[in-house]
Amino acid sequence: MAAPTLVLLHGVGLDHTVWEPVAGLLRADFRIVAPDLPGHGTRPPALAGTTLADLADGVVDEIPPGSHVVGFSLGALVAQHLAVHRPELVATLTSVSSVCQRTEDERAAVLRRLDSATQDLAASTAASLHRWYDGTDVSPEWIRATEAILSANDPDSFVHCYRVFATGDAEIAPHLREIRVPSLAVTGELDPGSTPEMTHRLARAIPDCTAAVIQGARHMLPIQKPRELGTSVSDFLRRYAHV
Repeated sequence: MAAPTLVLLHGVGLDHTVWEPVAGLLRADFRIVAPDLPGHGTRPPALAGTTLADLADGVVDEIPPGSHVVGFSLGALVAQHLAVHRPELVATLTSVSSVCQRTEDERAAVLRRLDSATQDLAASTAASLHRWYDGTDVSPEWIRATEAILSANDPDSFVHCYRVFATGDAEIAPHLREIRVPSLAVTGELDPGSTPEMTHRLARAIPDCTAAVIQGARHMLPIQKPRELGTSVSDFLRRYAHV
């Protein structure tokens, strides 16, 4: 029997390599598909006016029907969009470090980060690294690798994709109740942007969704806590995938 397909979608300004620690743990049981989102990695820059639908449409050709789709941060919004609009592709949905139904204060905070990225990408990159990694035990090598990925972005493309991240939760929120597949929402206890409260909001919004919070973790779960995240995902999928 062929291994089930596990699709891993990365966050804004990153690329598929952020999934390497988790993929290494799950590759024995799953066929791993980890595409770069449009405007990221080896893909051409994203154009002005890029939408959540554009990002989702840009990866559909790489996702076989009936895949187990895992999205991180912006990738979680893309995964949710696929679960709503291309349900034949999604057997289960896992949203990692996902925003959901931001409050006015939360939306104002992300719009300030968007403005910062528009004005000074280098400063925005430095702020992201501090927000994600300060106080963690992530190795200097991974921090440098993350910095290199962020710094390699086309500045305009990054802003266009970050705008989707800043606004996409409001777009997808009215449709979350339409998701009909088993779902998991997981975030870090100390994530200041994709908070545990947001994960519980997401679990309440999607009809069949379980919330999980990984203790001591900040935003970059795939890098900071790959074993804990991998265990959370595999335990969830063992209920629905033949592994």
